[in-house]
Amino acid sequence: METIRAYLERKHEELRLLNDCLRSRLDLARPCSVDDVVRSKFQITAALRAEHELHEWKATETAWSHTADLASGPFEFSYDYQRADLTVRGPSFYEFEGGRASTAIYTASGMAAISAVLLASARIVEKADILVLPGAYGETLELIRAFVPHLRLEALKLPLGDAFAPISSPRILLLDSCSFAGAFDAVLRCDGSSLDLLIFDTTCFAGRSGRIRRVQRWARRYGIPLVLVRSHNKLDSLGAEYGRLGSAVFVHWNAHQPRAGGVEWKRLASETRNAVRLLGGAALPAHFPPFAGSAAYWALTKRRVAAILRNGRSTARHFAAKLPARSAELHFTHGLYVTLHGRRVLDEAAARQAAEDMSSALHREGFPIRHAGSFGFDFAATEWFHDATTNQYSVRVAVPDLPTELWNDLAAAIAVWWRTHRAAGDEG
Repeated sequence: METIRAYLERKHEELRLLNDCLRSRLDLARPCSVDDVVRSKFQITAALRAEHELHEWKATETAWSHTADLASGPFEFSYDYQRADLTVRGPSFYEFEGGRASTAIYTASGMAAISAVLLASARIVEKADILVLPGAYGETLELIRAFVPHLRLEALKLPLGDAFAPISSPRILLLDSCSFAGAFDAVLRCDGSSLDLLIFDTTCFAGRSGRIRRVQRWARRYGIPLVLVRSHNKLDSLGAEYGRLGSAVFVHWNAHQPRAGGVEWKRLASETRNAVRLLGGAALPAHFPPFAGSAAYWALTKRRVAAILRNGRSTARHFAAKLPARSAELHFTHGLYVTLHGRRVLDEAAARQAAEDMSSALHREGFPIRHAGSFGFDFAATEWFHDATTNQYSVRVAVPDLPTELWNDLAAAIAVWWRTHRAAGDEG
């Protein structure tokens, strides 16, 4: 259990790390409340972005100046016109066992990264099945259905049974960190030797999460080519939306034999880089967080994520006890958020309104909660949620990094509000 005092001291360390990245540090008082933390954090990150623009004014899209000092904290960049050939040197957002070699391609967002990988796969294989788990990210499924016709979407169900049994056609597994916990764990108990490629969306796991290492070991055991895709604007920015940044990281095993059917997946990295160039999806140097990579950064990130996960587990227990009939999903594998549904079926508009109504009501009571997309903040964030595998809408409650007692009080208030109001449009 983390006390308010210990929490504020930890947040002071986070603010100091951010502030130390400025050439002209802001004069900030030690935070006395969650609101102080949130306000100061977003103020510093805005100052960091502004300072980067002022001092890196030679680093333009046309790359006209050969004297530009292209850097953001520990990250160094080189590129020509419009960053089509962007090269990044700097710390990894992951931890690879045994110094495992990898190739990282940075993009303008997480969706830009996975889009480039999926579209580039058309240059490798004519047709393939892509297997997805319950709870997979809705926009990824929408992308596949609308723009990736060479991949046939196959939604897996539990128990998996012979889902990975050998067949003649190539198969790609899309393993998503926002899948339901039972489905994610079931995959890693299976024999994956018949799979041709594993695309792992790690967005909802901390970069040094043990689950990422577990997936790496599983893929290596069965010799499955592995690509890690990620949005870095979630858990990699210490709770502030620093900038849109994504990546596709190709992990290199010792063996480079083609998989079933002679598919040369080792070419996928170069084809993905070409797709990023042609789609104009390269990353912006200004969006690389200058505070990332240090020992202090990793220590604070670890403590932040641990606090969110502790709060997430207690939330699942509390909602299971107090909202058994109103809980849509309490056990996502990442543990960062839960979803609630109403007495009546919700559509997108009704779910959005319910999120707004609940957040506004509890914010007026003094709780640190906002109607906001994304997750990993220092405040609770509510938003509508669409389960693309069931086509059902609910309200997502993103669990924040808050001291234990304060979050327990807020979780109890959410349960009372939801039990009373059920959902926008219901009669109380």
